[in-house]
Amino acid sequence: MDKDPAINVLGGALQPCSIEPQTGFFRDGSCNTCAEDRGSHTVCAVMTAEFLALSKYLGNDLSTPRPEYAFPGLKPGDRWCLCAGRFLQAHGEGAAPMVDLAATHARALDIVPIGVLHDRALPDPDSDLP
Repeated sequence: MDKDPAINVLGGALQPCSIEPQTGFFRDGSCNTCAEDRGSHTVCAVMTAEFLALSKYLGNDLSTPRPEYAFPGLKPGDRWCLCAGRFLQAHGEGAAPMVDLAATHARALDIVPIGVLHDRALPDPDSDLP
């Protein structure tokens, strides 16, 4: 599987999302993607209890550990590469988590409008704005 270029939604180099827990379609800590990534695991999101409950209700339980897949289960505050479609669905339900734009792959824009991502963006740590 050939990875797509590692570019984020801001046009820069894709930054890591999470090493602990290890995330991403390739489980490389980044929201890299490729043609085989049918779910488009491209949105680097910070989990909330509300989003985890919605995801479980919709049939994708991300909070229960699954040792057979080396999956520790997620808790609020964990960062995870979400499927772009699930993120957009959660946004429509008012339960979208915050996102790290620098760690969100540009391919997320195939599914999620940039304005929606900006609405849920974490504050820029380098910004002088309050």
